[in-house]
Amino acid sequence: MRRIYADHNATTPLDPAVLEAMLPYLREHFGNASSVHVFGREARAAVDDARVRVAKLLGAQEGEIVFTGGGTEADNMAIFGVARALRKKGRHIVASSIEHHAVLHACQYLEKTGACEVTYLPVSRDCLVDPEDLRKAIRNDTVLVSVMSANNETGTIQPVKELAAICRERGVAFHTDAVQSCGKVTVNVGDWGVDLLSIAAHKFYGPKGVGALFVRRGMKVDPLLFGGSHENDRRAGTENVAAIAGLAKAAELATAKMGEEQGRLFGLTEKLGAEVAKRITGAHRNGHANRRIGNTINFSFEGCEEEGLLLGLDLEGVAVSSGSACAVGSLEPSHVLKAMGLSHELSRAAVRFSFGKTNTAGDVEEIVEAVARVVSRLREFARA
Repeated sequence: MRRIYADHNATTPLDPAVLEAMLPYLREHFGNASSVHVFGREARAAVDDARVRVAKLLGAQEGEIVFTGGGTEADNMAIFGVARALRKKGRHIVASSIEHHAVLHACQYLEKTGACEVTYLPVSRDCLVDPEDLRKAIRNDTVLVSVMSANNETGTIQPVKELAAICRERGVAFHTDAVQSCGKVTVNVGDWGVDLLSIAAHKFYGPKGVGALFVRRGMKVDPLLFGGSHENDRRAGTENVAAIAGLAKAAELATAKMGEEQGRLFGLTEKLGAEVAKRITGAHRNGHANRRIGNTINFSFEGCEEEGLLLGLDLEGVAVSSGSACAVGSLEPSHVLKAMGLSHELSRAAVRFSFGKTNTAGDVEEIVEAVARVVSRLREFARA
């Protein structure tokens, strides 16, 4: 059976060119980047070079890039780091209700422990945050606002630049989780006006287990990890040199042909949307139709449940998700779709298709046929 991978928002395959960039630091250049001898200096040079390259791609200065163990750590560092560093200034945080759990669970922990109060911004039916809601939510004791740049389940792109401007007017730090945006849309911290920004390499054909947090110069962030002076005292731990080199290479490759590739993927998801609407009754498209990353489209299917949809499609040779891969095993419906106002039934009947560079128009045709068969079987079973 031919298998179709349509779950690129969960992770992407490692680009062969990225692997080639990593191999020297897994073999001959294996030194600890903190060591003063030649082996360490070779590793340090690779980390420094990667920092320069990543900073350039994000429109940042090299000293503003902190390498982390992934997107989750970068998000946690932004939330906990600012909350702790600015606790004397205030104990109020604002986050959107559709954030990845790396942000939401961090905020909920701060609430649970009494360290902070958190206001969660609502979203519209098409998954957009209203800037006016943010303006009303900011208080005199607000120290941080966190709103993702593109939602991982629906692909909807948020008005980050406008949200950041509101925060700047009020003297409040603004963080955006750009894990799903980097490599798909132009990410420029200067143009967006953000103070903190998270990325993860495995979302754009890089290695798993490495990410980065942009921290604007002068922004106070307490470290999460202690035990060394790595990353300019901001993130203790021996640097994963090979993965960091891979992150830089992957980011460069992803952005080199970004416009052309995202246009192609937008066409594929639009074709999928049109075919599903034509072939399958009771299919509801979730998220903004146009204001979205080009590779992502989300549907709810009446009379179905996500477990049956995912297993059925997997048996048909189509790999997809119902939402965040980090929430696999949860019996709760998507918090994103619930925040958008979907019913419990439709929230539990959602499938996310996220395409990548190997997907084709032929894949779309096969996916539509597979979805039609699976939905038909599930509805027949429900009626029996």
